Amino acid sequence: MRTASDFSPLYRSSIGFDRIFDLLENAPQTDSWPPYDIERSDENSYRVTIAVAGFSEDDLDISHEPNLLIVSGERKEQDKVEYLHRGLPVRPFTRRFELADHMTVTGASLNNGLLKIDLVREVPEEMKPRRITITREDGAPKAGQVEKPKQAA
Repeated sequence: MRTASDFSPLYRSSIGFDRIFDLLENAPQTDSWPPYDIERSDENSYRVTIAVAGFSEDDLDISHEPNLLIVSGERKEQDKVEYLHRGLPVRPFTRRFELADHMTVTGASLNNGLLKIDLVREVPEEMKPRRITITREDGAPKAGQVEKPKQAA
């Protein structure tokens, strides 16, 4: 069951999060197959594990677009087999994961019917937080402030 959320109070106190609010408001109702886990091993490392029993490496496709990871699978039938009962869900699927900025796929592996996709957040140096020095209007550092060491020419 879905309830409407009002994000207007958050719009007043946040800047640049419009994309996140749009994602939350427009989140599609998705099929729960195939099942998956999302793990976080440290501050910047993640792993998505998807249960894909019955699929081989050739049946699976992983693509990474800006802010989007798409995993799809379609099993190719080898033989014309008459099934008396078919209980394994090997139907085609596409699973989409919205990614934060600067997420990179570092690897993928398939073992025992589990597809594992490793992701890392790699924030560029110019995007990392930095301390801003406050100077007096005459350009000299304020009293008690340690100046940056001068480099030799």
